[in-house]
Amino acid sequence: MKSAYELAMERLAKSDPSAGPLTAGQKAQLAEIDRVYKGKWAEREIFLKKQLDEAFAAQKPEEIDKIKSQLGSERARLDDDRESEKERARKAFGGGRK
Repeated sequence: MKSAYELAMERLAKSDPSAGPLTAGQKAQLAEIDRVYKGKWAEREIFLKKQLDEAFAAQKPEEIDKIKSQLGSERARLDDDRESEKERARKAFGGGRK
């Protein structure tokens, strides 16, 4: 009996024959995209957390809420950007999969 994962992979293979396994180079390219966006997030997080610490020290609750909201939206934006870039890379791989 096949698992749900195996059945899903068979359906995917039927619907998109080029969606085979990635080559080592393609995996490395996707990993590089992850690395770049992880760095971008770390940079923004450090900057915003410094501002958050300053807002806590100054006891500014409105500013604290604003910065916390910005942290969440920045994370979501960078995640969306990363996934979009990875999807563009996957489309560029196209028929190059083995």
